[in-house]
Amino acid sequence: MQYQYERGMIVIKDDILSGKSFPLGATMTADGVNFCIFSKNCRKIELLLFDNEKASKPSRIIELDPDLNKTFYYWHIFIKGIKEGQLYGYRVYGDQNPEEGMRFDGTKVLVDPYANAVVSRQRYNRDDACRYGSNCHSAMLSVIVDRRRYNWGDDLHLNRPFAKSVIYELHVGSFTKNENANVSSGKNGTYAGLIEKITYLKELGITAVELMPIQQFDPFDAPAGKENWWGYSPVAFFAPHNGYSYRTDPLGPVDEFRDMVKALHQADIEVILDVVFNHTAEGDYNGPTLSFRGLENEAYYILDRNKALYSDYSGCGNTVNSNYSIVRRLILDCLRYWVAEMHVDGFRFDLASVMSRDEWGVPLKSPPILWDIESDPVLAGTKIIAEAWDAAGLYQVGSFIGHKWAEWNGQFRDDIRKFVKGEKRTVGKLAARITGSRDIYTDPNREPNRSINFITCHDGFTLNDLVSYNEKHNFDNGEDNRDGSNDNFSWNCGVEGKTDDQYIEYLRLKQIKNLITILLISEGTPMLSMGDEIRRTKKGNNNTYCHNNELNWFDWNLVEKNKGLLEFVKKMISFTKKHDIFNLEEFWEDKRSSQKPCLTWHGIHPWQPDWRDDSHILSFRLHHPETGVLIYFMINSSWKDEYFKLFRTAHGHCWYKIVDTANENPDDFVDLKIADVIFDEKCLVRSRSIVMLMEAKETINNG
Repeated sequence: MQYQYERGMIVIKDDILSGKSFPLGATMTADGVNFCIFSKNCRKIELLLFDNEKASKPSRIIELDPDLNKTFYYWHIFIKGIKEGQLYGYRVYGDQNPEEGMRFDGTKVLVDPYANAVVSRQRYNRDDACRYGSNCHSAMLSVIVDRRRYNWGDDLHLNRPFAKSVIYELHVGSFTKNENANVSSGKNGTYAGLIEKITYLKELGITAVELMPIQQFDPFDAPAGKENWWGYSPVAFFAPHNGYSYRTDPLGPVDEFRDMVKALHQADIEVILDVVFNHTAEGDYNGPTLSFRGLENEAYYILDRNKALYSDYSGCGNTVNSNYSIVRRLILDCLRYWVAEMHVDGFRFDLASVMSRDEWGVPLKSPPILWDIESDPVLAGTKIIAEAWDAAGLYQVGSFIGHKWAEWNGQFRDDIRKFVKGEKRTVGKLAARITGSRDIYTDPNREPNRSINFITCHDGFTLNDLVSYNEKHNFDNGEDNRDGSNDNFSWNCGVEGKTDDQYIEYLRLKQIKNLITILLISEGTPMLSMGDEIRRTKKGNNNTYCHNNELNWFDWNLVEKNKGLLEFVKKMISFTKKHDIFNLEEFWEDKRSSQKPCLTWHGIHPWQPDWRDDSHILSFRLHHPETGVLIYFMINSSWKDEYFKLFRTAHGHCWYKIVDTANENPDDFVDLKIADVIFDEKCLVRSRSIVMLMEAKETINNG
């Protein structure tokens, strides 16, 4: 057989060439688009082109010839004249034999795993993708994107070290969804809406936003009548979620996301994505066929011994087979895309321990995909953060692989909560968490800032609810209050939920300031959860994943109502960013005299820390010899006011009281220039409060 060749490809028709096996996905050139997709065991693939998102049928169906359009396991074709914005999908035919791991279904229109944009049509119905029969009229469709077109100008990655970072976990939709956000018409809950609120983030003082999932997800992967609002239900890993775009054109989400990244960078704020490579929206064996399942089920998922079932290490019905060769390639290509093409600065990997499991679910000592991510040169300047556990009991905090990976420190969260709550046997744990959790991270070459310290995150109570509820209140989720964690280490301060009792409100506010203070002064990288700085509440619901309503939305009225707390948080962030002793890439020395930044432990009396099981008292001194900074912290989580005896400062200078969490705003954080001088040899630290003193080298007129 003789073929005509054009640009190294076989000419099949006037506008169709055989295509190339690289790169994967749909790649635009000056002449058209090369399509390439992986499927090992299918018999036939059709490429479907749609005129617009309202079309119930494709305008063109092109069958790929396995002799001309297949190289090894890669199916490919080149179509001349196709423009950016073209909608497309695939139908893949093969055996429907679940017992052998085969779940091909030629009636389903599939999303390209490498799609850079996805259209979710108004007729989209998750059930259509579950039932047998065509879903052509309602399926999500992939969109052709020209990666070369966007003008980034002089935008560059910020490359800020962890040691100088303050992370703010944020949900794009919730941040401006509320009407009281006062963003431009139509931009509530969008990337564009977030741009209009960057000034707020900048004034708060955070240096990075960690965006909850923005990879295209299925909002209908939720109980009946609910919505998967958090986004932990991915469909297309390369595509920004279209539900967060105010633009209605298919390319809108891509450009709007880029605009947001560029604007955040201009404000000196990094962008970290919460990525979900542990499971997909296709769920268990009863779930829909949206993409991966219909392309090559056994490659993309870890199957049970009974291959008709899925191994579930994610708690979401299936587990991505992340150490399988084609999936490893997809994950790396995806991360490179977000960094190189979308200018993202880092990633937080949801349930990252899933990615340490092999193709049969067995934990690996040296998982290839995790080393691939750490060592990839495109990702060399990128922050990589692991949620170092999974839903099947694999817990790797302190033992996660690599020389670069940072970890969410869940033990920091729990131990600080317990101490501030007033539990026994917690003072030693408090000391360990303040000093970088060296009891957990035992590698002597590991820097302290690879511990991501947090008190709250999207999972669990908000900071306000942590001090307002003893129990979770999740009945609105429709699961009879069974979902969500039962181990919250919370304390309602005397009354469950909202109260008009002024003393309880005063106590709750003290506790919030105590928790924030410990978070920000501890060694490690601090992470705040959206709205904690203004006492955002979810009314005691600790698992609001399925609520697109006020339970999740940022209430901008609280900015004014709780402006005192907001000002305290701003000042604390500014203080720790200003002083080098809180921004080191090495641990504090734990010595009485040192030429390096050091910490020494004390109690009510200098040099006498109380490590007893029933102790609720701890103080410590921080000293930086090079800068001369000397700071003294006194923490009292007991019910009794205590006088802490003071020692003379290094140079005989005065102590000034900067922070007292028992004081109301503006006296809870006072600038050094107007701070009270401590003339006595002792300092009162009221019950359940923290005081911070600072040495002043010059006498300051406080009159």
